[in-house]
Amino acid sequence: MRARYGVPLKVTAVGAAVGAAGLAYAAGFEARSFRLRRITVPVLPHGARPLRVLQVSDIHMVCGQRKKRAWLQSLAGLRPDFVVNTGDNLSDPDAVPEVLDALGPLMEFPGVYVFGSNDYYGPRLRNPARYLLEKVQGKHGLNGNAPAVGVVHNPWEPMRDAFDEAGWLDLSNTRGRLKLEGMELAFTGLDDPHIKRDRYAEVQGGPESGADLSIGVVHAPYLRSLDAFTADGYPLILAGHTHGGQLCIPFYGALVTNCDLDTDRVKGLSSHTVGDKRAYLHVSAGCGTNRYTPVRFACPPEATLLTLAPKA
Repeated sequence: MRARYGVPLKVTAVGAAVGAAGLAYAAGFEARSFRLRRITVPVLPHGARPLRVLQVSDIHMVCGQRKKRAWLQSLAGLRPDFVVNTGDNLSDPDAVPEVLDALGPLMEFPGVYVFGSNDYYGPRLRNPARYLLEKVQGKHGLNGNAPAVGVVHNPWEPMRDAFDEAGWLDLSNTRGRLKLEGMELAFTGLDDPHIKRDRYAEVQGGPESGADLSIGVVHAPYLRSLDAFTADGYPLILAGHTHGGQLCIPFYGALVTNCDLDTDRVKGLSSHTVGDKRAYLHVSAGCGTNRYTPVRFACPPEATLLTLAPKA
């Protein structure tokens, strides 16, 4: 019996040990190994001075996450020209004060924001395998799925009020402008497509005349939103939501994006094309996780410092 079952039991024990070690690394180290991504995007007019934009996304704050709060506060030391917050700040209905504490130093700078589904509703415990199943079935968010029932409603209004009081522009299905040292930037934003709150018809029409640069901002990079922004002629679109895949395979990449965007563009800078129109697309991998799946693997949490530079 030992000759027959000894090797499989050893293999099982080794596999269990490797799995436990991987889980400990993903939850205990990588999920708190915060990084700063730096990229340059050539979208400004010739002769314009470069602008530094800090994008934060998918914070998913849970009470007691002191390291995350301290790291977010430290980003103010980058002295960005402005901040873009692409949503999902919460993963705990009691964490609004901690979100505002973390973002307080950044709220001293000009900024814009949109919300994501987790700002409005609390997360639910889900089997991670469902993300793979939904990808195969073509179901994402409320696209093809039944509306969520019995969900927790997060207290997002105090967070909105604090952002507004700091001078950040709420871009939920609306437009806004920032003037920065002789340059005028126009923004067009959408509420979260993941829960069908986007209303592009209310903001359609393309970049605003007189602006040096127009930027599209949305939480979840669903193709319908990217298509609309690109077809209307926006040169740059900023989004979050995907967590960069969150659980990735080394040397392969992400398995899912939690929307209908392809995995090749799950994070970082890429492009989106509609007909003869092309836009730069930046998707932040974000710096948090759903409170029920507090792990990351081969996908460290991040914020991004984008340098907007003159066109070549």
